[in-house]
Amino acid sequence: MSGPTHVARGVAWGVAGVAGVMIGLSACGRDTPAVQGGGRYAQDVAQAIPRVERAVGIRFKRPPRVESRSKADVRAFLERQFATSHAVRDLAGEEAVYKLLGMIPDTMHLRPELENLLTEQIAAYYDPKTKVLYVVDGAPQVELSVIIMHELVHALQDQYINLDSIQSAEGDNDRASAADAIIEGQAVFDQLVAMAGNRNFVAMIPGGWDAMRQQIRQNQASMPALAGAPMALQETLIFPYLSGTEFMRDFDAREPGTQPYGPNMPTSTRQVLHPVDDFLTRRQEPLRVTLPALPRGLQPAYVNDLGEFETRLFLYQHLDDQAAAIRGATGWEGDRYEVVQLPQGPALGWVTVWESAVSAAQFRDLLQQAIARRYGAHPVRSVSIVAAEIGGRPAVVYEDKPAGARTLRMIDPAQVRIEPE
Repeated sequence: MSGPTHVARGVAWGVAGVAGVMIGLSACGRDTPAVQGGGRYAQDVAQAIPRVERAVGIRFKRPPRVESRSKADVRAFLERQFATSHAVRDLAGEEAVYKLLGMIPDTMHLRPELENLLTEQIAAYYDPKTKVLYVVDGAPQVELSVIIMHELVHALQDQYINLDSIQSAEGDNDRASAADAIIEGQAVFDQLVAMAGNRNFVAMIPGGWDAMRQQIRQNQASMPALAGAPMALQETLIFPYLSGTEFMRDFDAREPGTQPYGPNMPTSTRQVLHPVDDFLTRRQEPLRVTLPALPRGLQPAYVNDLGEFETRLFLYQHLDDQAAAIRGATGWEGDRYEVVQLPQGPALGWVTVWESAVSAAQFRDLLQQAIARRYGAHPVRSVSIVAAEIGGRPAVVYEDKPAGARTLRMIDPAQVRIEPE
């Protein structure tokens, strides 16, 4: 997940209910391996393993252990994970920035919201810490094969790229969101390949890829907690399944038999959102943006980045114009924000760096429109949007402060540093 929902995904891999897409199953013609644990799910998992291995193109070093869990167990697991110091810090920081950007209501508490969302959605999950695939009791039998195949892809990924280390990365939401998209995108794509028995499964779905996208969104709308969540949370949750699967579909066609790991793993949502050929041929890495020290006596409460996807989402939140939001975020090369607790209240400083003066000017214009729509003609806060040049690159510096801190300058563009990732 991107943003707050990336923190949520960090507790375990797989919200299979969001991604479930049903197509005809093919027969399995290989012997089934022995599976540890699993109870009544052991046979389902054993039968799915050869299909998943063929679809992904790599073999399990050992079959994962399988255990069952109740919904109450899932809720308790989520509560424990969200209570860790890492999750508490990140959820508090991302709740603050999403409120300052107007992407969730000021009255919302992110932790219980995400606990409710995930408890509703999780039908199975793979935990890279315990190396166990958990199946939640009560999943409809007709969906069980879909759910198990999806989670088996995660278990297989973990034996080759260590999902736990990906989850543990801090301070770069954009990079984490790109990794989420590849991990979940591959799980959806190869789950579908395993079910169809061939890589041309899109041709088997009436309406093709567009119909599959629509079905994933319909699955989302059928879940009451998710359907009632703010748009930003809905979109960040579904981003890895839609954009990640599209990336994997094109990557698989371009590089058949190749895994999207190591040098083939995107490091930015920019690389996921744009054509795979651009990523594979140009390898444009995001720029690392380092903010200067704050004025004396101030310390950042939280520092991170948005990336192209969340920048696009922010614009869409306030402009309600998808084409404008895409246009405004295109050309993003790097960003960094900091949340600061001032005596007068919370403040946000945000620097974005762009590939051209045109893309920077386009973003700045749409950002001004978004802020005007958000705050109206008489804003109760002090907002500044300044064009700048940082390291020879066009940039935009945005500050949103309580009105009482109007004269405070949080970020001096001359002191901002940029460098390749």
